Amino acid sequence: MAVAAQSRDGLISAPQEKETVGWALASLSLATLLSSLGTSIASVGLPSLMQTFGASFQAVQWVVLAYLLAITTLIVSAGRLADMFGRRPLLLGGIALFTSASVLCGLAPTLWLLIAARAVQGLGAALMMALTLAFVAETVSKERTGSAMGLLGAMSAIGTTLGPSLGGLLIAGLGWRAIFLVNVPLGLLTFALAWRALPARNNTAQAAQGRFDAMGTLLLALTLAAYALAMTLGRGHFGALNIGLLVATAFGVILFAVAQTRVKNPLVQLASFKDPRLSASLAMSLIVATVMMATLVVAPFYLSRGLGLDAAMVGVVLSTGPLVSTLSALLAGRLSDRFGANRMMVAGLTSLATGTFLLSLALTGLGIASYVVPITVTCFGYALFQTSNNAAVMTGVGAGERGVMSGLLNLSRNLGLITGASLMGAIFAVASAGGQQGAGQDVLNSASAARGMQVTFETATALALVALLLALLSSRNAIKHG
Repeated sequence: MAVAAQSRDGLISAPQEKETVGWALASLSLATLLSSLGTSIASVGLPSLMQTFGASFQAVQWVVLAYLLAITTLIVSAGRLADMFGRRPLLLGGIALFTSASVLCGLAPTLWLLIAARAVQGLGAALMMALTLAFVAETVSKERTGSAMGLLGAMSAIGTTLGPSLGGLLIAGLGWRAIFLVNVPLGLLTFALAWRALPARNNTAQAAQGRFDAMGTLLLALTLAAYALAMTLGRGHFGALNIGLLVATAFGVILFAVAQTRVKNPLVQLASFKDPRLSASLAMSLIVATVMMATLVVAPFYLSRGLGLDAAMVGVVLSTGPLVSTLSALLAGRLSDRFGANRMMVAGLTSLATGTFLLSLALTGLGIASYVVPITVTCFGYALFQTSNNAAVMTGVGAGERGVMSGLLNLSRNLGLITGASLMGAIFAVASAGGQQGAGQDVLNSASAARGMQVTFETATALALVALLLALLSSRNAIKHG
């Protein structure tokens, strides 16, 4: 019988059921890898796209932005659709859409058709990202949810790590079209596994209870698009357009909140946010993603200018973080299952804050160790928090809300990454500019990079401590209600 039709606590008791759960997790892991790879692999192809289409950077960057915008604006709606009409058909549809769009990307004759295909690919990725977490909560027992979340976290980290290097090899050997076509065989394999192993029907489907909130979906999509564009357009220059988009975002939030109170079946149940633990989890997810973005934005400048490493060595050192995250995610899942998600969230955020504080010291005299040791502590804490937070949220909500809550978790992370790229980049730019006073140019570059590193990660540490405080308060609430 289908996995979803059985008790979650009894899913892994029989060998046949263990095998079914194993194949289901394999398909969910591959879906996670696909969506993550779709994000990371495209950036390395932008120079080739500029040359092929004779386009500017401002034009080709939409190959990346279209994908990210589609995910950010549609991921919550994708989760709600799955809650209403069934997760299996929506996830299979997302995999098929992503794979088909990958073919269109690889065959696109013009840049604008490529951008349009990337937006469609992003829609498929939104469906996959929203539903993989939701499926875990009903596929494995509650006692093993952390381990399953750790597996998905590891696959996401692998996709992020593998994308740039794999993309570079494919472009060098086969050309830029290969970075999109490589998704096709992987997508077909994912679809076949999901078709075979995922539940054939979904008992939580609520299609008969009301209509889909189309107006709420439109308002949320426009609001999120305005915010994402405000944070990404201008390449670091925050002008009138960015301010106008932020004003539009504020109005959009108000309109969306009002609209959600006036429909029978809202896209997002605002009453859910009265639960302080859920609100804290989403807030922590956003804050932690903002903090982690500092490592991606600032670290290359610190390593190259502060420590004087060449490009090849910078690439090697930067791989430390993703490698630690990948290896830690599996361990983090087991720790979450054994000691409890709330405790591990606190432990993870403590490690994260410790790591960012060590990074803020910018001890250039220690050489590469001044980055590698702190980033190891930081990324271990990140993996521990992310896995435990996902497990806590997905096991704490009702079956009929898992899709939309999974979407909200992913949305909070994406908004944090978008915010972090803009905020941490701006802080580093201002702080490093303030340090450019003194002697020779080489000394100035090194000193300014170290100063920018210090101020940026002091800010990151403060944010990590805010997240830690939220985790402590959330853990106290969990004890009171437990």
